[in-house]
Amino acid sequence: MGADPDGRGRGTGRRTGRGRRPLRTGLLLTGCVSLLAGCASMPDSGNLKSVDASQRPDSQSQVRVYAMPPREGARAVEIVQGFLEALTSDDPQFAMARKYLTSEASKNWHPERSTTVLADGPNTSADGNAGNDSDGRTFSLTGREVATVDEQHAYRPQERQYKQTVHLSQQGGPGGPWRIDRLPPGVVLGESDFQRIYRSVNKYYYATRASGMGADGQRALVADPIYIRQRIDPLTETVKSLLHGPTNWLDQVADSSFSSGTKLKDPDKSLTPDDQNKLTVQLNSRADRTGQRRCSEMAAQLLFTLQDLTSSGVEEVQLQRSNGSMLCVLSEERAESIAPHRTADRPDFQYFIDDKKRLVRMPAAAGSTAEPEPVLGAIGSGDQPLRSAAVSRDERRAAGVSYDGRSLYVGSLDANGELHKAQVRSKAKLEEDRLSTPSWDGRGDLWVADRDPKRPRLLWFGQGEGEPLQVDVSGLDGHIEEVRVSADGVRVALLVEKGGKKSLWIGRVERAGGGEGEKPDISVLEPTQAAPQMEEVTAMSWAGGSRLVVVGRESGGVQQMRYVQCDGSVRPGTALPGLTGVKEIAASEDERQPLVAHSDDGIVRLPTGAQWQTVVKEGAAPVYPG
Repeated sequence: MGADPDGRGRGTGRRTGRGRRPLRTGLLLTGCVSLLAGCASMPDSGNLKSVDASQRPDSQSQVRVYAMPPREGARAVEIVQGFLEALTSDDPQFAMARKYLTSEASKNWHPERSTTVLADGPNTSADGNAGNDSDGRTFSLTGREVATVDEQHAYRPQERQYKQTVHLSQQGGPGGPWRIDRLPPGVVLGESDFQRIYRSVNKYYYATRASGMGADGQRALVADPIYIRQRIDPLTETVKSLLHGPTNWLDQVADSSFSSGTKLKDPDKSLTPDDQNKLTVQLNSRADRTGQRRCSEMAAQLLFTLQDLTSSGVEEVQLQRSNGSMLCVLSEERAESIAPHRTADRPDFQYFIDDKKRLVRMPAAAGSTAEPEPVLGAIGSGDQPLRSAAVSRDERRAAGVSYDGRSLYVGSLDANGELHKAQVRSKAKLEEDRLSTPSWDGRGDLWVADRDPKRPRLLWFGQGEGEPLQVDVSGLDGHIEEVRVSADGVRVALLVEKGGKKSLWIGRVERAGGGEGEKPDISVLEPTQAAPQMEEVTAMSWAGGSRLVVVGRESGGVQQMRYVQCDGSVRPGTALPGLTGVKEIAASEDERQPLVAHSDDGIVRLPTGAQWQTVVKEGAAPVYPG
């Protein structure tokens, strides 16, 4: 174990995930249940056998892990190791992990308040002479911190060194059992364990009226990603989190139709859909006087949030008052009329700039073999050569940047649609420093970045018309190269250049003012890095309510494409098939549609479950509506 018998001296060198050293504590393994060092199982059948910790299953295996209590006479180092292993178990309340603590330490330890994720798990080492005192032993926990998950289940990237201490004492005096009496807050574990234990879930709220009223007058749905323990009653925990309200980062721009203080009537009762996939949720008295319209909005939030949490899905939600009487019932079909989901209407077309510098379109359906054709209206005529374009989400208008990058044009996509020059002109000397590809939000407003080094600006055009408003991005460190606004209108993805490299940031869009005849004040606040694991990101697109597809490379690596979450996390298995020389990429926020890219092979697309297919050899700037 790398330590002397009483836990003094050399470090243990413990690591989680790959490269873990075998531990002395035994493991038990059954056909479907994996058991870690410091962990055990309650198998239904079959024999038990001891295995080495180095035989730990892959992090994505569907295994259930149970913690084991400390053995009698365990040394101090074994207590530390056993406790850390118990943190990786599927013990709902960490009851077994608490057996490694003194009663006082257990009372003051709150594992639900935070989870710290380390790249390779915590390394443990005895603190040499400083670790030996008359009252016990001290061990250091160290590693490279990559993220934290807070009490609201929100994931936040965090690149820094981690160092905390664990102190142990012998209970009842010399010769008594070792127990931990001081420890870091929350849970600490390795990234591979985190990916096995937790899963990402989107909660859904409504954009505030100031932030997300769509062109149809309805408030946009906003996906709020969180991480929950996937084998500890995930449905009930997700509902509790939804009722608690949006995470702090989104709280300023998203609202819940559940009144503040609304909770489950019986928070200890597990929620389970019946055999008809109907979920009944009884709420506390805060919801008793809710009207039918608002109740339907609440049920819609639940339905969209729980779509992917069960194998067969939740198809109907019934909300009940605290006395058990019915508040309302909402089916999955009716939910779309209450709060249209982003996948309610698939885009009709994919778009790109062809070799004649025109905006062209092709059917969005993956199996279509139709040839690309110019869009209707002046923007598809080729009279004004274009370098990039964006199509509004209703596919009725388009905006294009002139081939020299200086000017922006807006026109309708009908046979008689004219092209109007927007009131913006980039004065940058170099073409690559001029206007970026524009982007339409769900409100029908248009965004574009002027990359002029002498006067970098992020510009907003209300309904794509009139004089632009300069958006406040004072909290951003670097120059904006590309901009993509999410469908909900409350988040904007920005490629930011600094020191010759580009990185991806997600900012929260806040609006103030903007009464009748007035322009609002718009700011992009609290930008957070969305692909911190990549040294450079060269292209990106929204690919769902909380997901983006990015092109870039990790330190010392080659170009790759993968999906990332807007909170900066990466789900396992999100790398995409390789493609040579990707310059631009486009994805629909309806996740069922194929990716489209501009690469060395021309304009290509990637249908689900297939390989990249060439559409045309010449073309650039592929986009979906948005």
